[in-house]
Amino acid sequence: MDIAILLFDRLTALDAVGPYEVLSRLPDANLTFVATEAGPKRTDTKALALVADATLADVPRPDILLVPGGPGQADAEKDEAVLEWLRTAHETTTWTTSVCTGSLVLGAAGLLEGKRATTYWLALEDLARHGAIPTSERVVIDGKIATAAGVSSGIDMALTLAREIGGDDLSQMLQLGIEYDPQPPFDSGSEAKAPAHISQFFRDNSRFVLEG
Repeated sequence: MDIAILLFDRLTALDAVGPYEVLSRLPDANLTFVATEAGPKRTDTKALALVADATLADVPRPDILLVPGGPGQADAEKDEAVLEWLRTAHETTTWTTSVCTGSLVLGAAGLLEGKRATTYWLALEDLARHGAIPTSERVVIDGKIATAAGVSSGIDMALTLAREIGGDDLSQMLQLGIEYDPQPPFDSGSEAKAPAHISQFFRDNSRFVLEG
């Protein structure tokens, strides 16, 4: 099973690394980080780089492809090499997936027309400009397209895929294997749950949050 995770400069690290921790452990998984050019891609905080070991041309027909989000998504949406790779690869994928604002890149490639999809909560309205049907669910599956909301939800999406691929036991084994048992100190991980002044802070600073 060939799995390709797209990298680009100014991506959010957990968008890619969270699903990687699950998907790389699927039976017979052959996971590759890909980019338009091989080499390190600096993440949004600039403190970390992830390395693309292959170019898009090296992995033309992955069984699963994943597009992370982050401020660099805005440039990825305009990168015709990325968009063409997504369009072509999507024709033969088993699953085409995204995390956070990575869904906007799928949308820019024309893959979300008429599809239910999700993304980072501050960017939900942007999905509609790509013809998608925005939903605030944490993980959304419409056909063979799976989209996840913000950052940490990529782990949930990957575990959902594991269940679809190998059943409940496989997904639960992977969940236990990475000891994914969230117990955060606050229940403010979504706009609906966060205190109003916290949500407003992000809305007032949305450009900084989304563009870095």
